[in-house]
Amino acid sequence: MKILYEDNHLLVVEKPVNVPMQEDSSKDPDLLSLCKEYIKEKYQKPGNVYLGLVHRLDRPVGGVCVFARTSKAASRLSKQIQEHRFHKEYLAVVEDNGLKEKGHLEDRLLKDPKTNTVRVDPNGKTAILDYEVLRRKDGLALVRVDLKTGRSHQIRVQFSSRNHPLWGDQRYNKKALAGQQIALWSYRLSFRHPTTDEELTFISEPKNYPFN
Repeated sequence: MKILYEDNHLLVVEKPVNVPMQEDSSKDPDLLSLCKEYIKEKYQKPGNVYLGLVHRLDRPVGGVCVFARTSKAASRLSKQIQEHRFHKEYLAVVEDNGLKEKGHLEDRLLKDPKTNTVRVDPNGKTAILDYEVLRRKDGLALVRVDLKTGRSHQIRVQFSSRNHPLWGDQRYNKKALAGQQIALWSYRLSFRHPTTDEELTFISEPKNYPFN
């Protein structure tokens, strides 16, 4: 686990791939617990350590994420998310198939909790993103995604529904091979510091295939 920034109010880390954000039915080590243990050991804190989960990344997705170290910081970061002042950018590698250089995708997405899958459906919640193609090679396109809303599986479903599924996406790409790691990475976070109001930006760049 790579620490990108920490102070008395925030802990910003690079989430490893295939680590859940918080404890789930798998009982595998989760990022929230790992970060709490890190704080407890570093600062020799007795008892339970407070750490607020203010946003989530899907388990197979790696990259930059932030935790709140106080309830006040958690509340203020959550408010920024609600007011669309918490800026998230991702990198993704998708099947090219003639993808336009830039685009604005807007859909309604509906989640099926029984299968943990999401689909485009008129009864769903509004999902919006903008994207830009950075590079193309071997039938794939590297895109930078500016996420406007934070729906479950949003990037994966919005691209796959347009015949541009993410490379290695075991759930929404029929061409994905067993064992491939989804090519989706939390690349950049920008938000206001919860107490100083300073504009903060954190970047985490993936270095593995197919990003490289």
